[in-house]
Amino acid sequence: MGAYFLRRLLLVIPTLFGIIAINFVVVQFAPGGPVEQMIAELRGRGGEAIGRVSGPSGAEAATPFSSSEGLYRGARGLDPHTVDEIRRMFGFDKPPLERFGLMLRDYITFDFGRSFFLDQPVLALIGQKLPVSVSLGLWSTLLVYFVSIPLGIAKAVRDGSRFDVATSGVVLVGYAVPGFLFAILLVVLFAGGSFLQIFPLRGLTSPGASGWSWGARIIDYLWHMVLPTVALVVGGFAGLTMLTKNCFLEEIRKQYTVTARAKGASEQRVLYRHVFRNAMLLIIAGFPAAFIGILFSSALLVEIIFSLNGLGLLGFESAIRRDYPVMFGTLYIFTLLGLLMQIVGDLLYTVVDPRIDFEARR
Repeated sequence: MGAYFLRRLLLVIPTLFGIIAINFVVVQFAPGGPVEQMIAELRGRGGEAIGRVSGPSGAEAATPFSSSEGLYRGARGLDPHTVDEIRRMFGFDKPPLERFGLMLRDYITFDFGRSFFLDQPVLALIGQKLPVSVSLGLWSTLLVYFVSIPLGIAKAVRDGSRFDVATSGVVLVGYAVPGFLFAILLVVLFAGGSFLQIFPLRGLTSPGASGWSWGARIIDYLWHMVLPTVALVVGGFAGLTMLTKNCFLEEIRKQYTVTARAKGASEQRVLYRHVFRNAMLLIIAGFPAAFIGILFSSALLVEIIFSLNGLGLLGFESAIRRDYPVMFGTLYIFTLLGLLMQIVGDLLYTVVDPRIDFEARR
């Protein structure tokens, strides 16, 4: 078993390299970039801006990202020396392969450079935004599981009943309504939109909360998390509920449950002693993937609606502004976490059911 997981860890390296390389090549053909934006800004300011070009601190060092070669259409009328200075300032004066090599060298030590536009180290920016996204993703994933598993078990036990039909309607609505649309509805109803103002709308803490007691700060934090967490839970519980129901239905109909009932075991004993472990195998092992999915994809619009300055918003803004150090730094972190979480999922399989042996698979 140890050899299997060692191989999985070693496979992370070429997989991560391939994903970064593909995205680096794609960016080579993407229109626009920080150089073009700086040139457009200089042209908009007129002649007074020329000759006073300044960039992010530390930008004189080679920054291993991409841009198209040659003079840009927006650079017509500018001094060629000024254009060359801008290219050197952003690190685009070197060939693409050399920039890619420098990027890989730095990424091994988690040195992602500095943001072009925020003038901060990328790792520091990720560290600032990560607690927000982790809070949102963790609470949402836990609540999705706490809601979906009992509901899915109840639907499996009462398959075809009125309860099953009624809850299927609720599940269908939850699946059809996007999380961000439900978030807007929550804002309108409970955050001072048009009706009540029960919950706060911005951030994770109230102004001045740093001077409060620990108990008051925890309550304030939880109070801020209610609406964004509920918005994500409503959009995410439907699929897991139906997966839980189908897993339990499949196990309930197998021969070993019929045998257990024939021996006189009660329904509760059959369900929770015999069926539960087998049915929960896929559900529990999928927790890391569900957490990563909510953390890095589903939360973007919810972060925007509730003014939560997390990783989703940071990645979106960096893509819009072509802030390549932030783009590639967040991509590197997201990909690495996703690959590691897949390995954690395999470990959970062996924890839930020790009979599973990945080493023996062919």
